[in-house]
Amino acid sequence: MRRNVEVKARLRALAAARGAAERLGGAARAQGQGLVQADTFFRVPRGRLKLRRTPDGRGELIFYERPDTAGPKLSHFTITPTDDPDGLEAVLTQALGVLGVVRKERLLYLVGQTRVHLDSVEGLGDFVELEVVLTEEQTVEDGERVAHQLMKELGIEEEDLISGAYLDLLLAKGDSSS
Repeated sequence: MRRNVEVKARLRALAAARGAAERLGGAARAQGQGLVQADTFFRVPRGRLKLRRTPDGRGELIFYERPDTAGPKLSHFTITPTDDPDGLEAVLTQALGVLGVVRKERLLYLVGQTRVHLDSVEGLGDFVELEVVLTEEQTVEDGERVAHQLMKELGIEEEDLISGAYLDLLLAKGDSSS
């Protein structure tokens, strides 16, 4: 399984975060890549399993395990691409059942070894997500150091951190179909 150190936080000012991400990403990566994603989460006994759909008709099946704690945390994940997300969703829905769907527009910036996501999540608002992609040689502590430095540079405060997934926030609001 691949691994990264993740941070997820509410975003106070999207424009300011975009400016900081552009500055940190450097001239070659100044403009964030725009992505539209719909993630269908399935019921599983451990971790999380989601099918991510993109407007081009393709998808990715993503399984991940990470603690539901605020701040930097280790995430183990596996991603498998699919050219038949409709068929895969039908099979997984029959076999496992659906927990809910998260729809978002995402700006992706690459800052060193970190994927910086500026997310506008339907029904929830704006968030920032950091994914410090670890090499085999790097420790979790190495990734946490990178994450903390980026949190400081992006103005992410401790009180902005969230512990779970966007789906958890939607379910807490009583909305699992956004």
